[in-house]
Amino acid sequence: MIIGITGKSGSGKSTLARKIMTIKTNSVYLEIDKVGHNALSNPKAIEEVIKVFGKDVVLDNKVDRKKLGEIVFNNREKMDKLTKITWKSMKVEINKFIEDNKNKVIILDWLLLPLSHYFDMCDIKVLLDIPYSIRKERAIKRDNITEEAFDLREKASIEFDKAKFDFVIENDEDIKRMVKKL
Repeated sequence: MIIGITGKSGSGKSTLARKIMTIKTNSVYLEIDKVGHNALSNPKAIEEVIKVFGKDVVLDNKVDRKKLGEIVFNNREKMDKLTKITWKSMKVEINKFIEDNKNKVIILDWLLLPLSHYFDMCDIKVLLDIPYSIRKERAIKRDNITEEAFDLREKASIEFDKAKFDFVIENDEDIKRMVKKL
């Protein structure tokens, strides 16, 4: 079984995944954003990032994700260029994770999940639709960012079609109901 969890920054995706893992003991969790971060450590990816976004986003042969974020979160076209750079190696890692854990309950957590073919692979699709003010407060605290930085993330975020999800969670009560059904 594959459970897909999505929602905007600060919506509680990883928190929900941990709750599910306490109930489904034969479960594994993949935070796909971290797969993307790992992809940016690949020397070929770093070279491509420099070509597309300039050498100012790389410091000591490492991508400065904060500087890169300031560029891509402002511009959907630039975000798509970054995705093109990282996607090939991300797919390899995600596919390996799914294959290695095919006999377990797999939890995939990713904002962009509905835009990928992995969304169609999910047996259960969960959208965390948490109010902006709550998400902003969480993300600022968790990531030590400014309100402006959060607003950039929000601007670059995607919109969700709630009809495509098995569960749309807007509060803690919705989480409890969903967890009981699992």
